[in-house]
Amino acid sequence: MNILVLIKQVPDTEAKITVSSGKVNEAGIKWIISPYDEIGLEEAIQWKEKTGGTVTALSVGPDQVVSSLRTAYAMGADNAIHVKVDDYNMLDSFSIAEAIIKAIEGEKYDVILAGRQGSDSDNGQVPYIVGTKLGYGVVSYAKKVDLQDSKAVIECEAEGGEATYEAEYPVIITANAGLAEPRYPSLKGIMASKKKPITTKTLDDLGISPEPKIDVIEFQPPPPRPPGRIIEGEEPEEKAANLVKALHEEIKVI
Repeated sequence: MNILVLIKQVPDTEAKITVSSGKVNEAGIKWIISPYDEIGLEEAIQWKEKTGGTVTALSVGPDQVVSSLRTAYAMGADNAIHVKVDDYNMLDSFSIAEAIIKAIEGEKYDVILAGRQGSDSDNGQVPYIVGTKLGYGVVSYAKKVDLQDSKAVIECEAEGGEATYEAEYPVIITANAGLAEPRYPSLKGIMASKKKPITTKTLDDLGISPEPKIDVIEFQPPPPRPPGRIIEGEEPEEKAANLVKALHEEIKVI
């Protein structure tokens, strides 16, 4: 089984994000593999350990994404591809998908795994665009995957319940929470990952010049929350009456 895992590097989910002059201030931010992508990576590695085959991690972005590819190596990936894009626009899913497709041209992957969405922009569009352009089936929100000899059986979350799909190879699967529990890389794995090769491809190497369909004009922090309010009243009944009055006359929710 030859598996490709698409990983996106994002700010740590616990990082404090600040905006300055319409841009995200990256000073002091710790960069990690997007959590859903990390789940997909773990699932791929577990299948490799069960059945053999190879796991290749691919990431699009500037030089700093190399650290996430090293993490993928430390977890158990066999190969790593860096599509180097210095002016990486994290919201332009079309350009990212085009770069991925060109980077894997000529390679054969039975399964492409990715997270259901990135934890920064929450777009979740890249796997669908890649699947549409390559003619692959896409199964989303996977919570259990069974990669059989002739087909993949995927259990997914669905509105109001669950759904089970059977898919022919090649197939793209997006990982949901609970599909796998990402491992902590061992010290041995971390040390070994520093010496492993990373295949780097630029847009010029791939012969493409993507035309972004989305331009990020600026970032703005969310507006501050309004201050809280204490409902006055001598007795609980009076407070309840004043609360109902405020909800009805001022906030107009009842």
